[in-house]
Amino acid sequence: MLTWLQRDSLEFPPLERALREPNGLLAAGGDLSAERLIAAYRHGCFPWFSEGQPLLWWSPNPRTVLLPEEFHLSRSLAKLLRQQRFQVTFDQDFAAVIDGCAEPRDYADGTWITDSMRAAYLELHRRGFAHSVEVWGGDQLVGGLYGLAMGRLFFGESMFSRTDNASKVGFATLVGKLREWGFALIDCQMPTQHLHSFGARPIARQEFAAYLQRYLDQPSTADWRP
Repeated sequence: MLTWLQRDSLEFPPLERALREPNGLLAAGGDLSAERLIAAYRHGCFPWFSEGQPLLWWSPNPRTVLLPEEFHLSRSLAKLLRQQRFQVTFDQDFAAVIDGCAEPRDYADGTWITDSMRAAYLELHRRGFAHSVEVWGGDQLVGGLYGLAMGRLFFGESMFSRTDNASKVGFATLVGKLREWGFALIDCQMPTQHLHSFGARPIARQEFAAYLQRYLDQPSTADWRP
């Protein structure tokens, strides 16, 4: 049975109570306050819903993750990085990145980044939890991605490209920095062929929960200053 969250409580049901179909649906309702979102990521779930739906919270099993040391850098992407066609920055324009991620896609109807989601993650950015990666072609923003950093874990949310390979360059640069900063895992949430090409793989929900317990409160050397 699906759990409906109460606005006066930040408690989520145990992850093992998530539904098998649809895979990982854990709870509904509540709100998108910064406190609840932080509690959700710490618990092992994330919000994902479309305009007109109730708030839905997910913890899929298996969970798609990328270990920074397992990142696969293709020869073509390595060559592109050496050419330095793009400039990559961090936390320079979070609002523009989330707006880019919310733009219509050829392969999808609508966007899950609603106005309320946008406002919620902007607040997390102001509080120092959410971070952006910007990819520039000259003075134009041509790609990027955003997510949350907690302890030695990075929770990826979305990426976009307005020109070929821009988001790949941003992601590869981010992974390199996360490895340098001592991060243990990148949460990719759901599987895609794009992520698998970088070395992302599925792990059991129980194993993902163990990463949370071990690394959420461990310090890193991250420096997100633009």
